[in-house]
Amino acid sequence: MSDTDESSEPDVFVTEFPKKGFGIVDYLQGRVHFSIMDQMKLMHKSGMSQAEIKKTLLASITEIIDSFEPESKSP
Repeated sequence: MSDTDESSEPDVFVTEFPKKGFGIVDYLQGRVHFSIMDQMKLMHKSGMSQAEIKKTLLASITEIIDSFEPESKSP
């Protein structure tokens, strides 16, 4: 990797959710929570207002939920 490639890497800290002592649903929810918080911090640092952040995240989450198609169980 060249110096220019390395300088284009974002300097971002990603919060890790603890893995021990949680059921799978709580663990996944915690990961989602920390992921959204990290994303909001980055969006705020980039100059987005709280209203813009909310609108963007809700649109993204709505799209994910609306496109979710659970697999049907085989008889």
